[in-house]
Amino acid sequence: MSQPPGAAASGPDRAPVAGAGFAVVVLTLMNLLNYVDRYVPSAVKDLFKVDLGLTDTQTSLPLSAFVVVYMLASPVFGALADRLPRTKLIAAGVGLWSLATAAAAFAVDFWSFLLARALVGVGEAAYATLAPPLLSDFYTAEKRNRVLTLFYVAIPVGAAIGFTLGGFLGAKWGWRAAFLICGVPGVLAAGAALLIRDPGRAASEPAPVQTTWPDAVRKLAGIPSYVYAVAGYTAVTFAAGGMADWFPVYLTRVRHMDTAAAGSTVGMVTVIGGLLGTGIGGVVAERIKHRTRQPLLAVSAVSMVFSAVFAAVALLVPDVRMSIACIGVAQFFLWFYNGPVNTLIANSVGADMRARAFSLSILSIHLFGDAISPPIIGFVSDAAGSLVPGVLLVPVFMAIGACIWLRGWRVVPEAG
Repeated sequence: MSQPPGAAASGPDRAPVAGAGFAVVVLTLMNLLNYVDRYVPSAVKDLFKVDLGLTDTQTSLPLSAFVVVYMLASPVFGALADRLPRTKLIAAGVGLWSLATAAAAFAVDFWSFLLARALVGVGEAAYATLAPPLLSDFYTAEKRNRVLTLFYVAIPVGAAIGFTLGGFLGAKWGWRAAFLICGVPGVLAAGAALLIRDPGRAASEPAPVQTTWPDAVRKLAGIPSYVYAVAGYTAVTFAAGGMADWFPVYLTRVRHMDTAAAGSTVGMVTVIGGLLGTGIGGVVAERIKHRTRQPLLAVSAVSMVFSAVFAAVALLVPDVRMSIACIGVAQFFLWFYNGPVNTLIANSVGADMRARAFSLSILSIHLFGDAISPPIIGFVSDAAGSLVPGVLLVPVFMAIGACIWLRGWRVVPEAG
């Protein structure tokens, strides 16, 4: 793996910094709640669509508003991390996004719902920008893939809970109850971040040199491993965002399942595919790191080829059981990249730029990814009078991401 000057240089046998285990547990649990709150709206989309009198395009705009605010706030928190305690920023972020999730239960029209979901993005930006760099500072570069793989395992679990619990609560007590009940636990969890012992920047590395945003952007643009990782990540996020937001609706409209069944089905395939895919992806990357060049890009690229193929088959096959089975396999391969790509981002830069590297990655993957994919799919659905043409963009962008990572696998320089 290519490591520029200032990147991690400590040996693989160096022990993690004190308090590392507690930080991993707390931040991983918060990551789970992060994705519970993020995907509740997708599970109850058709319910609040009817209640608030929205079009398909409008039902996806709150997700886009969340993502736009999230990506714009991320660089702000990347800069604030140089000046304010990271654990306090994370605690504030978790509390804010949880309160905003619960506030959506009181929406009376499109605009009030949009505002509540947009505020979720501010809170999540604080957490998502600062948690991975904080974890990276506890561990050496050689150990980060395993740690970040565990951290990102929480994403499919949280998404699955969001889909399943949201669908269940929506069917039983209505969509407002789903938002209220799913938002409350995060308020209680926010205080746990204050108990984390911040190791300081690069506790496992040489002391960093502070850098400005313009310098950071120029440096990041000149690091091939970072550029290829984020470019492929952006295309895959476009696909994943569209699939997450529209697949429960696809099951209700096209496959004629009810809301609760659709939510639980998506939750089941997400948690099984996501847990296995994230875990196995991280393990495979570890196993092949001495057998191929750029193993983190290799695992991500090859797995995404399979994900694209099975996602396309899932949308086109006539049998509903076969469709669900194929989307489960697609989910399995989709999640392989999670630990490897985020590890590549962390290891591509020095500690002085790690928060900025993650915040710029968040800006890119959402600005050109899941901020635009759900409304684009909704727009195509409205224009075509059918959801199928829109959701076919999902495997197309999976394939684009696979091609970018395949190219990076072959051309990104090895460690000097």
